[in-house]
Amino acid sequence: MYAVPPFRCLLVLASFISILAQPSGALCAAKKGIALPGGKGGIGFDDLGFSASLHKVLVPAGRTGNLDLIDPDSRQISSISGFAGSSTFGGGHGEGITSVDEGRGLLLVTDRTSRMLNVVDPKTRSVVSSARLASGPDYVRFVAETNEIWVTQPGAQRIEVFSWPSSGRLKPLHTGFIDVPGGPESLIIDHSHRRAYTHLWRGVTIAIQLKDHSIVARWPNGCEGSRGIALDEKRGFLLAACDEGRLSVLDSNTGKILGRASSGDGVDIIAYNPKLEHAYLPGEASATMAIIGISSAGVTAVLKTVQTVRGAHCATADDRNQVYICDPSHGRLLVFEDAPGALTSSSTQ
Repeated sequence: MYAVPPFRCLLVLASFISILAQPSGALCAAKKGIALPGGKGGIGFDDLGFSASLHKVLVPAGRTGNLDLIDPDSRQISSISGFAGSSTFGGGHGEGITSVDEGRGLLLVTDRTSRMLNVVDPKTRSVVSSARLASGPDYVRFVAETNEIWVTQPGAQRIEVFSWPSSGRLKPLHTGFIDVPGGPESLIIDHSHRRAYTHLWRGVTIAIQLKDHSIVARWPNGCEGSRGIALDEKRGFLLAACDEGRLSVLDSNTGKILGRASSGDGVDIIAYNPKLEHAYLPGEASATMAIIGISSAGVTAVLKTVQTVRGAHCATADDRNQVYICDPSHGRLLVFEDAPGALTSSSTQ
């Protein structure tokens, strides 16, 4: 168990952004973020997550061989070890475990080095079952409606599907593939529409029916390079992030683009806070994060842009209005505290 104390900083006055009647706050800085166990020298982060039911930030920590669970209140870190690891960081995020999702109180974790899908019990901090993947994994997501696990495999341009028994050994069983020519990049489940969304690499978002795995829609998303994805399920907004530094807000019923916003360059994995109606777009090339407000009509406004670090390409948000940005070179997470009227930072370069 590793404990990292929360950092506090004083708020200063900030100007108001009237387009959405949502003020942006000032940025204050402390001396460091959350350093992860074994992360000295760098970690190849990719898909960060948050589980509301477990109340934990989920961090597959690449080459360290750890799945790190962070309490958003105390910032204590509990590490689950035993995955593929490496003693050195060579850049990129192709080593070890890089994606995670929660399902039925367990954690689903994909390992790029061993090409395994692992089912992890966070209470016992152990792997309870595993299944071999057909090819290199990217995102893993649990589909509660069908008791399936979907794993994107962009190198093979497909999604591998596993059935997941709710009793017995809990071992995922391969049942087939969903072909996604030109993709897939990113993956998110829309429970309201009983669909999944993923991108093609060049400017298209597709909708996949959960029940029969058929592609039911193809929507232009306005991106030259499609990357991250997020969903405001209650308001029916699908967010598509563009590598070139833009965000498109799509109507999840029709695919119509409702709003666009620009951000820093090199956007990859984004985060969204449905309570604040804020999207967070880290740019790894620009070393910035844009905070984008989204109105009830899908209109966007950049509320603030803050400094991060070069290479910071992934984000997740918790239920405490905190945003976590990966810092691969230093093996840590930068943490920002957001609110309707303020955004502060507990991290600096």
